[in-house]
Amino acid sequence: MAETHQHYLTERGPAGILYVVSTPIGNLEDITLRALRILKEVDLICAEDTRKTRILLNHYNIQTPLTSYFEHNEKRKTPVIIEALKLGKNIAIVSEAGTPAISDPGYRLITHALQQDISVIPVPGLSAAITALSISGLAVHRFVFEGFLPVKTGKKKNFLKKLADEERTLIFYESPHRILATLRDLIEIMGDRNAVLCRELTKIHEEKIYGKLSLIFKTLEKRPIKGEITLLVEGEKR
Repeated sequence: MAETHQHYLTERGPAGILYVVSTPIGNLEDITLRALRILKEVDLICAEDTRKTRILLNHYNIQTPLTSYFEHNEKRKTPVIIEALKLGKNIAIVSEAGTPAISDPGYRLITHALQQDISVIPVPGLSAAITALSISGLAVHRFVFEGFLPVKTGKKKNFLKKLADEERTLIFYESPHRILATLRDLIEIMGDRNAVLCRELTKIHEEKIYGKLSLIFKTLEKRPIKGEITLLVEGEKR
């Protein structure tokens, strides 16, 4: 039996529940017992990357049907999923890794479910941003998560200029092929601040580089860069 929560009534009867389920960002052991149970009990799992989610499900012998739900099909598939929820189906949404809707698909589906008075239940777990923050050594009592920066150089620099006076710790996601350019832009606009770059967190090749932005840049420019990157930069000192 799925968890007992107040089901909102639709014209057809009790609606199902949309579970927003956090999954590991690398190490498969980092999933919660509750998440495993929910993934077993729901009628359907909406996955950003069905291939990667299937690896997780196979590891824990979970046979629940999967459907893809990602950036390029979420507009088309959201009404279909909402209709299934209205018919009483319990559905889980998972991202490729971490928590759905945090720089990942899920926001559109969650918003539409709430607008339809469908119950949305969080099944919390990992987020790369908070995981990196916890071991950053930077101020953790106040921080701001900015996700992925704009791709175009001009827009990115303008965006960073608006953050230059921010006193809270800054958290960014960045791709391996853009990280060196981003580090250069940060140094140019914000100065050579203390920072930490986390790569492949919880995975076999996990790496943390602590120090000034210039040190992180010099360390990375000497070799190929691969994997998921979370960059934390100290806030402006007053």
